[in-house]
Amino acid sequence: MCDTCGCSDSDVRITDRSHTVVLEQDILAKNDDLAAHNRAHLSASGVFAINLMSSPGAGKTTLLERTISFLDTPCAVVEGDQETLLDAERIKATGAPVVQINTGAGCHLDASMLHRALHSLGPSPGSTLFIENVGNLVCPALFDLGEAARVVILSVTEGPGKPLKYPHMFAATDLVLLNKVDLLPYVDFDVPEFERDVRRVNPTAEIVQVSATRGDGLTEWYDWLRQPARS
Repeated sequence: MCDTCGCSDSDVRITDRSHTVVLEQDILAKNDDLAAHNRAHLSASGVFAINLMSSPGAGKTTLLERTISFLDTPCAVVEGDQETLLDAERIKATGAPVVQINTGAGCHLDASMLHRALHSLGPSPGSTLFIENVGNLVCPALFDLGEAARVVILSVTEGPGKPLKYPHMFAATDLVLLNKVDLLPYVDFDVPEFERDVRRVNPTAEIVQVSATRGDGLTEWYDWLRQPARS
């Protein structure tokens, strides 16, 4: 029983939960409106925007470095991290235009952040825009940025079960890149089981095994990027 108003503990929890749900709906609705604006702007410019999501250390930046160096189309990058310019400096060294967004305590990028980054970056018409989201398998799945496609990168060093533990992330993706497959002989990771788990939450997602350092599977990744529907 609450001493202040006489309500029960269960009443307090229900009230708090309802307020949280309303607030979350309001935040996501505003975000989705701006995401639609971003998407229309990018589409009108012929820019193919890809939201790259993963947990920290999965190899997003290494994959981007190799991809940018290989593709024969213009590329631009939005880097999302809580702090530092480390990844942006790595991308800058490839020659691609890059904007760094530091979120501080924030665990994801949102449509407003991308909107501001687009004005600063100005990706050229017909280019590919890679959005390297903050390393996190939870929050980025909830926030539409206005991207044309979503890619989840998971490394074999992270262990099994991630698609079932983080179903919203894997359900929202168009492509899953299983990275660091060169380390498979040294880790306990069941690839067929992982692929079955992905299919349980997302029957239509493509799955490509890659090694961003050794080069395995990158041709298939590049082919995916070049598909006519994505140009």
